[in-house]
Amino acid sequence: MGCGNIHDSSAGVIVDMKAIVDCNNFYCSCERLFQPKFEKRPVVVLSNNDGCVISRSDEAKQLSIAMGVPLFEVRSLIREKGIAVFSSNYALYGDLSWRVMETLRIILGKERVEVYSVDEAFLELDALGEKKMAELALSIRNTVEQWTGIRVSVGVGPTKTLAKLANRLAKKNKAFTNCVMVLAELPDIEQALRRTSISDLWGIGRRYSKQLREKWSIYDGWQLAQVSETFATKYLGGVVGTRLIRELRGIPSRTMEEERMQKKMIATTRMFGRRVYELSEIKEAIATYTARAAEKLRRQFSAASHIHVFIIEHREGDRHGMAYDNHRYLEKPTSDSSILIRVATELIVTLYKKGRAYKKAGVVLSEIVPEAARQGSLFMDGTSSTDDRLPLMLAIDNINFSLPPAHEPQHDSILRFAAAGTNRGWKMKQEYRSPRYTTKWHELPRVR
Repeated sequence: MGCGNIHDSSAGVIVDMKAIVDCNNFYCSCERLFQPKFEKRPVVVLSNNDGCVISRSDEAKQLSIAMGVPLFEVRSLIREKGIAVFSSNYALYGDLSWRVMETLRIILGKERVEVYSVDEAFLELDALGEKKMAELALSIRNTVEQWTGIRVSVGVGPTKTLAKLANRLAKKNKAFTNCVMVLAELPDIEQALRRTSISDLWGIGRRYSKQLREKWSIYDGWQLAQVSETFATKYLGGVVGTRLIRELRGIPSRTMEEERMQKKMIATTRMFGRRVYELSEIKEAIATYTARAAEKLRRQFSAASHIHVFIIEHREGDRHGMAYDNHRYLEKPTSDSSILIRVATELIVTLYKKGRAYKKAGVVLSEIVPEAARQGSLFMDGTSSTDDRLPLMLAIDNINFSLPPAHEPQHDSILRFAAAGTNRGWKMKQEYRSPRYTTKWHELPRVR
């Protein structure tokens, strides 16, 4: 193993700086935003079907509630400690995520923001020196919290990997760091790497961290930064490993990526609220999911050429279950819900087996093209074109967005296709879901 040197500039401070903004306990923060009575109380958010804990407030973490623990295992602790429990409210989380990202775009400019996940974004920052960089990072943190109500942590470093490391350390001791940390000076970078186990580094998985410890006695980030690029290429996944080592040394090797406004694939998948045996209910679920996916498709003014459906069987003792799938290419790209629903339900019929129990189903639309650039088919009669149905589909979308379904809490839409059914006993359980405060008129917060 050779010894590498951290990248240095002539002034002794790294010039090219990256930052990452990470929302603190994001799902829990979203719930607290509209219910401040839970501010100092432990809060957990559950996965689909209210199965497992997927987000925890700091207070819940202090009670040793593990990430991914099933709800039934901690019910007694929840009652004993008065922990607030919420079902996943993805409409709320998605909207608040957009507000956070849009705030960052306003502060720095769209070209300097890379949305990495629902609660994280990388930023491109100018060289300002460590003190001014810390002031900028704190200003970003304060502005996001003031404009959106969501608390964030900001980590700054010469590379994406070191920025992630700075962010992790900032969140680890929020009271001391004020949720902001800048790694610009070389001694600070070295100290941070020495304090960080290799298993806590971005890009090092469980298998590599075990291998590095047991075979080469590499335990922390600083030791890993000293290995040669030849070693990284051979033992850490080739080019990916080499980039990691260079990033740890302060040499940018992961570039900022342009945000994709148009999705290349749109999926709607859900767990059923109970075991489902009947084909009629499965067809209703698939029709509902397809209509939702088609709505997302129209929202970005696109059309899909390929549709894929799947269903997962419930088997006792089998955590994942057996999956069955089928797909079809369409004669012409479309965003028409009625066409997509017809194809999806035809496909699901080929997968269904009578007498078996099913727990999950889904629809995936792909081969997506812009609505205005759809290519026709030589084998279709021009008189049978459905292009004139797009205004109808958009009108349905607008009505569903603006009008709530009266006295039908099991439905999200006032206008829906008959194939989606009316009872929907298969619908995913969300016993603890909070209102969708920002996306549904009838669920707006009320001020008394």
